[in-house]
Amino acid sequence: MKIVKTKIPESSLLYPDRNHYHYIDSYEGAVKDKNNMIGIDDVAKAFLKPGSKWVGTLMTLRNKIVSLFGLKTPNNKMDADRPANFKFEVGERVGIFRIFSRTTNELVMGEDDKHLNFRVSLLLETPENDSSTKTITVTTLVIYNNRFGRLYFFPVKPFHKLIVRSGLKISLHELEMNAQKG
Repeated sequence: MKIVKTKIPESSLLYPDRNHYHYIDSYEGAVKDKNNMIGIDDVAKAFLKPGSKWVGTLMTLRNKIVSLFGLKTPNNKMDADRPANFKFEVGERVGIFRIFSRTTNELVMGEDDKHLNFRVSLLLETPENDSSTKTITVTTLVIYNNRFGRLYFFPVKPFHKLIVRSGLKISLHELEMNAQKG
């Protein structure tokens, strides 16, 4: 499944505020959904599911390091494993994410911390020219609150890009398999 770097979609809830952020990236992929079974909750559950072991190892290392500086980490391992049963309602938390907003085709989550604020949008759209396909765009926006935020994100950025691309690819595969079964 092909993942491409793209621009933040104009249809995203985050688009109007895009100029207020210091960092933005968007990645997009497509999935076949002939029976129109995939919804935004399915996308979120697939994307937030524990992924590759190397991602889990990186996140564990990140959480150990940032906890020394008083930054937010998931409350416990159960939080990280909870997406399968999560309802993704505004104000609730899953792992390190708080749900900020949702529509029928977009979920915006993230966190505000003392060093930086970030938002992640999962946007599910059906192209006008192909109703049997869905596109999923993952957009990340970051505001640095201080120098430490910029310093923190500098080494994180390359891993962030790898993790998002890998997570989106795994999610697309799972969503397509589930759509074919359904």
